[in-house]
Amino acid sequence: MTAQNGGGSGKADLLLVAVTLLAGVSWIFSKEAVLLMPPLLFMALRFLLAGLVLALVGWRQLLRLSADQFQRSVKVGLVFGLAMSFWIMGLHFGTHVGEGAFLTSLGVVLVPVMARLVFKETPPTSTWVALPVAAAGLALLSLQGGFRAEAGQLFFVVAAFVFALYFTLNTRAANHATVTDSAGGVTTRDRVPALALTTVVLFTVSLVTASGSLILEDWPTAFAAFTPVMAGWVIASATVGTAARFFLQTYAQSLSVHSHGVVIMVLEPMWTALFAAFWFAETMSAVQVAGCFLIFLSLVVNRWASVRRVLKQWLA
Repeated sequence: MTAQNGGGSGKADLLLVAVTLLAGVSWIFSKEAVLLMPPLLFMALRFLLAGLVLALVGWRQLLRLSADQFQRSVKVGLVFGLAMSFWIMGLHFGTHVGEGAFLTSLGVVLVPVMARLVFKETPPTSTWVALPVAAAGLALLSLQGGFRAEAGQLFFVVAAFVFALYFTLNTRAANHATVTDSAGGVTTRDRVPALALTTVVLFTVSLVTASGSLILEDWPTAFAAFTPVMAGWVIASATVGTAARFFLQTYAQSLSVHSHGVVIMVLEPMWTALFAAFWFAETMSAVQVAGCFLIFLSLVVNRWASVRRVLKQWLA
């Protein structure tokens, strides 16, 4: 049994490394797309197509959702849709993809803080150590002849805060939760199956970004100028960067409860920076490198309990 679990954990870890690679590649696909078409319209099409792909796989789970499960999934999707709207605008206005990946990763550090503000949970000590380190990294990335943040950087930072709320709500929806009402009664809410939850969330993101696009962007002009190249980036982002990524992540997490995913997922901004350097020939100044390093260090500090467990297992 131990050997089997070890094999499952090892396979899960390899798959989660693949997930971080897909996430990094998705940044490149998305950046190419927003260079050619309205950003919110791109997101609407991307998540609609990704939702359809996962719906084909998980339609049985979707049909079994209760009204409460569906409602909670939609709420998660609304927050995720808002986060993705800020994120894509950051990618649209931003001048450095790799830097944006590290800024967005601040959302991981902010998760315990958001859980404290919204659900009164007590953050671990590592969070309070990680926050000033992350703030120092953010300051270095914003120092350009004085403290002056670019529009893209501001969008990425706002997205990180909303992502933190999304991660908190998504975790609660995906697990059993006890709720206390105003009369003091306690009820247990069933978890939402991962595939069904992801599918509803993706469709909701498409609806949110489509609504924003309908208000802010010119659809007739955008569709009149739509080309096979644009379609290619949308399809690649939807299938490889979204549907495949979420499906692999869900499958990997189902293989072993001992997976080191929380540690492995911090690799995403590093892969993104490397891909951006290769694809867009991006370079970083010494100050930018230092800022990104501090943000990465804050991610490791924030996950220190998991990092320590992994190191003990590797050294055992």
